[in-house]
Amino acid sequence: MEAREEKEHILKQRQVLIFFILLGIAVAGSEPRRYSVAEEMESGSFVANLLRDLGLEIEELAARGPRVVSKGKKLSLQLDRQTGDLLLNEKLDREDLCGPAEPCVLPFQVLLENPLQFFQAELEVRDINDHSPVFLDKKIILKISESITPRTTFLIERAEDLDVGSNGLRNYTISPNSYFHLNLKDGPEGILPQLVLDKALDREEQPEIRLTLTALDGGTPPRSGTALVLIEVLDINDNAPEFAKLLYEVQVPENSPVGAQVASISARDLDIGTYGQISYMFSQASEDIRKTFQIDAKSGELLLAQKLDFESVQTYTVYIQAIDGGGLSGSCVVFVQVIDLNDNPPELIMSSLTNQIPENLQETVIAVFSVSDPDSGDNGRMMCSIQEDLPFFLKPSVENFYTLVTNTALDRETKSEYNVTITVTDLGSPRLKTEQNITIWITDVNDNAPTFTQASYTLFVRENNSPALHLGTISATDRDAGTNALITYSLLPPRDPQLALASLVSINADNGQLFALRALDYEALRAFEFRVGATDRGSPALSSEAPVRVLVLDANDNAPFVLYPLQNASAPCTELVPRAAEAGYLVSKVVAVDGDSGQNAWLSYQLLKATEPGLFSVWAHNGEVRTARLLGERDAPRHRLLVQVRDNGEPPLSASVTLHVLLVDGFSQPYLPLPEVAPERAQADSLTVYLVIALASVSSLFLFSVLVLVGVRLCRRGRAASLGRCSVPEGHFPGQLVDVSGTGTLSHSYQYEVCLTGGSGTGDFKFLRPIIPNFLVQGSERVNDGNPSFRNSVEFS
Repeated sequence: MEAREEKEHILKQRQVLIFFILLGIAVAGSEPRRYSVAEEMESGSFVANLLRDLGLEIEELAARGPRVVSKGKKLSLQLDRQTGDLLLNEKLDREDLCGPAEPCVLPFQVLLENPLQFFQAELEVRDINDHSPVFLDKKIILKISESITPRTTFLIERAEDLDVGSNGLRNYTISPNSYFHLNLKDGPEGILPQLVLDKALDREEQPEIRLTLTALDGGTPPRSGTALVLIEVLDINDNAPEFAKLLYEVQVPENSPVGAQVASISARDLDIGTYGQISYMFSQASEDIRKTFQIDAKSGELLLAQKLDFESVQTYTVYIQAIDGGGLSGSCVVFVQVIDLNDNPPELIMSSLTNQIPENLQETVIAVFSVSDPDSGDNGRMMCSIQEDLPFFLKPSVENFYTLVTNTALDRETKSEYNVTITVTDLGSPRLKTEQNITIWITDVNDNAPTFTQASYTLFVRENNSPALHLGTISATDRDAGTNALITYSLLPPRDPQLALASLVSINADNGQLFALRALDYEALRAFEFRVGATDRGSPALSSEAPVRVLVLDANDNAPFVLYPLQNASAPCTELVPRAAEAGYLVSKVVAVDGDSGQNAWLSYQLLKATEPGLFSVWAHNGEVRTARLLGERDAPRHRLLVQVRDNGEPPLSASVTLHVLLVDGFSQPYLPLPEVAPERAQADSLTVYLVIALASVSSLFLFSVLVLVGVRLCRRGRAASLGRCSVPEGHFPGQLVDVSGTGTLSHSYQYEVCLTGGSGTGDFKFLRPIIPNFLVQGSERVNDGNPSFRNSVEFS
């Protein structure tokens, strides 16, 4: 009893020393915070309130999105975001979580977001007395020779208690008897019970002794377990087996096959016969030892009964007993060290993942994850990496935590989806790795304005179009997606305030189709410009614009218009041609214009009808009427010419003009227009008229000769000049009627003036007088200076 009290005193001193050591460690480092809870508490039990340790208020806690993260052994905890209380999710069994380890401390982390923060903590699971001591063998047989002297010690099987600390195995008792008492010895595995022989055995007096061995733990109330100790008294055997070594140390690689030899042990006995026959068996072997190893009772070979796992158990201490046929025994210890192999790939646990992020954001956290490897040494050291060609990088954090972060702003229009492969590789041989694929989608932001397919648009429409005619389509694209890429088209206010754009065109807001609102007239509006805007439906909306030019194409919708000779004059237009005119003599020139343009305004002239065919011709390109041959005495004095002016459009349009030509012998004869129907009296007295003419001719022969001479000289000087034109309005012709091609129409530089007045048998006329262009002014002055009277007035009355 004194020895027991002394042991308890030493044990208390050790406990006090351990308490102060732990207290010093807690004071020296404040991280991580430790909390404790008793095992087998109900789910939802309160562990601790973390608000003060986290340094947060209740309002901040929910906003930070706290989560409890643990690795390795699954520690089921939950954090109440409303109160900050740390609660149990399920019952905790300390023996399942930590086994015989004491104290049972499990690390966990509290993960806070916005911003990212880790809070390191530990949970200590306190043991309760929920297991009774158990003997693996309910019946312990000891064979003791009667020759054994008193005070001999016999090692017996010990009990196991899954509880630890004060709740663990504390004492053994044996039923009262006169032969044996118990001696308790401290060993590396706990208290070892030993039977001590008090007096010599007498097989003949009592061949068998039955004792009850009781194991007690230190709980309140204490729990106990019993086993039967059967002692068989044997005949004398004075030599016990002896092992060659008391300690065997071996190393065995994990994952060695079942049945592999771990060690070969041997003992010898100097006795002979049955007393010298040795059998081997386990001694003080736990259930785990018996499941893992088996021993050949005859050869002493220690074999594997199941595969070893370094991550579960690193060492084994196996006690082996050698018993001879006489019941004497010897023992040895086999220390088995498990060698680690790289047989576990790294493990990746994803704590947080955001796989949809907006474009254009800098350094966005995509994922938070932790990595672990249960192997040891280089086999447990890890490297974490991703592909090099991605705009992401891994940022190490505490306790093998990593964050996947963007290293630049991402552009959805460049790439909208990324496949990231996170690779965790250990440094063992061979290297093992774990990969996890993450698909990240980039969501769209309205950062691209619509872009037109052309920098500017030119549309063509033929005049006289029908209203609502489709002129063309203005198209724009937007690199954004969804509603950000939907485009609305509109007409922007024109820069020219005089342009009534709203009455000319309209645009379809959805597809950009342009339509004419009314018929366009080339002669009124040949072209107009405006701008079209394209606006997307993003927020804020982005827009762009493009200039549009509409060119009206000419249609042949205007017939030629004759400027000369005018057809609405009060008096007929008559051209005077001397009979002495040569072939090619310019009689007149038909002047016409066409309001169209291009080939629609190209005019050609044609003589449709003449009083005497073959006498006159019309030049097709400029409308000049000339004599086709010399005039004769037999040619009729009066001619009527019908000239057609025709354009080159499709279909062609035309106009016609009637030209009167009078052949005269000379410009000295007055010309009075003859009525179409002469009076009957003049016909009746034609003979009298002839006589009067004859007398007048004889009397004025001399005067006539002088006039003929003057007329010939004038004809030579002004042969190219036109004679006898109808009067035209004063001033120049309108400029918009002049054909820019310069063919077949009158230019701005010429104006012909002829005055012919008709009345009751008398009339005055002026010769054709050209208004000569500037480059002919000097020459015309020299001609007119030679005969000023003729230039100013040549009249007959």
